[in-house]
Amino acid sequence: MAAGKIEELKSLVREFPELPGVYLMKNLRDKVIYVGKAKSLRARVRSYFNKSSDQPVKTQYLVNQIEQIHYILTNTEVEAFLLEASLIKKYRPRYNIRLKDDKAYPYIKVSVQDTFPRFYLSRRVESDGALYFGPYTSGTAVRETIRFLNRTFRVRDCADAFMKTRKRPCLTYQIGRCTAPCVGLIETAAYKADIDSALEYLRGEDKKVVKDLTRRMKSASEDERFEAAAKFRDSIQAIEAIWQRQSVVSTKQDRDVDVIAFFGDQRGTLIETLHIRRGRVIGNRSHFLPKLDVSRDGEDPREWLTSFLNQYYAENVIPDEIILPLDLGGDLHKLLGDVFWERQRKRPALVHALDQGARELMTMAEKNAENHFNSQITQRENVLNGLAEIQKKLHLPALPRRMECFDISNFQGSQTVASQVVFEEGTSRKEDYRKYKIKSVEGPNDFESMKEVLRRRLAHTEYEDPQLIVVDGGKGQLKMAVEVLKELGRPEIPVVGMAKARTEGEFSDQEIHESQERFFLPGRQNAVTFRQGSEALNILVQIRDEAHRVAITFHRKLRDQALLSSSLDQVKGLGPAKKKYLLAQFGSLEAIRKAEIEEIAELKGFNRSLAEGVLAALNADLERG
Repeated sequence: MAAGKIEELKSLVREFPELPGVYLMKNLRDKVIYVGKAKSLRARVRSYFNKSSDQPVKTQYLVNQIEQIHYILTNTEVEAFLLEASLIKKYRPRYNIRLKDDKAYPYIKVSVQDTFPRFYLSRRVESDGALYFGPYTSGTAVRETIRFLNRTFRVRDCADAFMKTRKRPCLTYQIGRCTAPCVGLIETAAYKADIDSALEYLRGEDKKVVKDLTRRMKSASEDERFEAAAKFRDSIQAIEAIWQRQSVVSTKQDRDVDVIAFFGDQRGTLIETLHIRRGRVIGNRSHFLPKLDVSRDGEDPREWLTSFLNQYYAENVIPDEIILPLDLGGDLHKLLGDVFWERQRKRPALVHALDQGARELMTMAEKNAENHFNSQITQRENVLNGLAEIQKKLHLPALPRRMECFDISNFQGSQTVASQVVFEEGTSRKEDYRKYKIKSVEGPNDFESMKEVLRRRLAHTEYEDPQLIVVDGGKGQLKMAVEVLKELGRPEIPVVGMAKARTEGEFSDQEIHESQERFFLPGRQNAVTFRQGSEALNILVQIRDEAHRVAITFHRKLRDQALLSSSLDQVKGLGPAKKKYLLAQFGSLEAIRKAEIEEIAELKGFNRSLAEGVLAALNADLERG
């Protein structure tokens, strides 16, 4: 950065207030590259421009790219922490420690606020009066647990709307897996007792649950209700089978505990979160941060660890205790406690792992962190080798860390759409995906459609430039892409056309052994090929296939919306909003046709009469077609 620009920013910062708030640093493209919080905005931001040999290299790079600095005042430092986490999630700044995992943790949600509660899989923790248990390792684990709870404690699994419209018990009741609260075959108190037993199980009070089920089994047997006794026996056996798959790792069986550990070097850092509920490990998650070097002097671990905790517990349930690998200090302990209280009205114990019990748990988390770090590094090195091969074979000026692939899709020349898929470091970056409806082209003209899409994409200068654009198609598509880049004054962006090769044996005198994919470069007659099975080819095929999938899915969605709208125009009580909602719930027109009446009737805003009308209209339309 020029000395004049630094002096200009220093002068700007001198006018910053000495109040708490959040500051946003932007680059030349007006993109937010860093978000920070401060007790005193002026003092904190001024520290970035103090010349010091102790200043981390990352901070030096950051300062050299700052073009603008804005701030948002908050009433307290706690509010600044809360706002920082939400702004990092919104802007995803390059120089922040940020969580890249798009998929939120799955939880078991219990709607205890309802008269007859039920269990749900939820990926959002809300202040809605429900109880949340977790986080769990996977959605599959949660679904299996919910099925076990429903079957063992005979809890309803129907949606609220479906339950309210029932006139007689459903099949689940008839096979003995529900007590039919929908039609009043069980009293509220008895149903609550079943829910309480399920909650005791989720809280880890397994022995108490088994003792109660044993008592109920003996009582049913004594009353010669042998079928009921057999169901209680099966429930006991199911719980005992799950015991055998779970190991007790902590004596703190009355508390929910999270353990945070990390392992890293100059290649990055992996943060491991280990979740222990009532003494048993229920899950763990790894977060790899490639730009964080914990081995470098000058990186204050308390700063990045605090930022991680702030972001992580913005999305997840705060436990009773968090065991940490280092001591954050009294001020940060209090501040984080206040932040957690503001979020979830909970103030966990922040414990530095020093005593024997905490050390044992930390050792377990650290071993997991090291193992997952090594796996991540191996995977990343394979990807980087693949990117290096792509750079070499396609004669690119830089490593293609960011690649964008475009694909066109239409059906008999109508509803032409396009997809834009983005890969960074060889993996998908879904938040940067884009879908386009073609506006300026009539009829099936993929070449002109590609020109429109590239124009629209490259008009958005706030996005980072790709080091490689991949177009799905051969020389024709490549020519269109090159023309657009020249028209927009961006001929320096590399572009390649990707097309399927003739399969081996199609022409006996021109067999192609190296690959089924060919890559065309501007100004080069012969296609480039990659070795079959190479990491480079795998990356390129994945991005092309993903672009194709997104384009086809988007096109089918638009087509189904049009067909659904025309088919259901005469169904009374079904407006545009409900049609859109219906398609969103089932995913496709064909899935709606195959659905049972009850499946549609239980949707929000629907009933049995409306569901029958929907299926009748769709089936009639199918017969006409």
